[in-house]
Amino acid sequence: MAETNNKDVTEELEKDKVVEETVDTEENKAAEESAEETKTEDSAEKENAQDTEAASEETDTKEKKDGIFGKKKKKDKKDAQIEDLNDRLRRQMAEFDNFRKRSEKEKSQMFDMGAKSIIEKVLPIVDNFERGLAAVPEEQKDDAFVTGMDKVYKQLMTEFDSIGVKPIEAVGQEFNPDLHNAVMQVESEEFEPGIVAQELQKGYMYKDTVVRHSMVAVVSE
Repeated sequence: MAETNNKDVTEELEKDKVVEETVDTEENKAAEESAEETKTEDSAEKENAQDTEAASEETDTKEKKDGIFGKKKKKDKKDAQIEDLNDRLRRQMAEFDNFRKRSEKEKSQMFDMGAKSIIEKVLPIVDNFERGLAAVPEEQKDDAFVTGMDKVYKQLMTEFDSIGVKPIEAVGQEFNPDLHNAVMQVESEEFEPGIVAQELQKGYMYKDTVVRHSMVAVVSE
């Protein structure tokens, strides 16, 4: 009877041992599977994180690249507009400068034409002053009236000189058709042929323009 009980106890112990080993095996297997799953999940998360980071970097790089080239393109367009405006401004300034110079030249020419016209009208008065003073007898040259007329004549000639009106040299000068108007030929022992021997009417120039040619007599050949 005792032996039977011992045998039963032994069998029970062995059964319990088998059960415990089975349980341990199942727990170890479950732990391993759980660890494997965790590792797999970690790997997946890591890969996803790497993919996300790579995608983010690619996006940033693309945006940065697009931003750089887009800005450069915009800057080039802006530079082209600025260059076009500068070119138009330079052209307008050049046109305005040409217009200003042309206007000043035309204004100067118109002024000279007006001055020349007035001088031509005043010259007969000057001629009359010279004729009147030349006709005064020597004994009357000190008269107050004659002195006054002489002063007026000198003042008029001074104003002529100040604005550029000068008499043309004639007597003793070689005949120049651009300055002299020969109305007669004379014989002269004083001057060579072709030289102006006598001035019949004084000529005048305004700056570089002949207002009136000198009326002269030239020594004949």
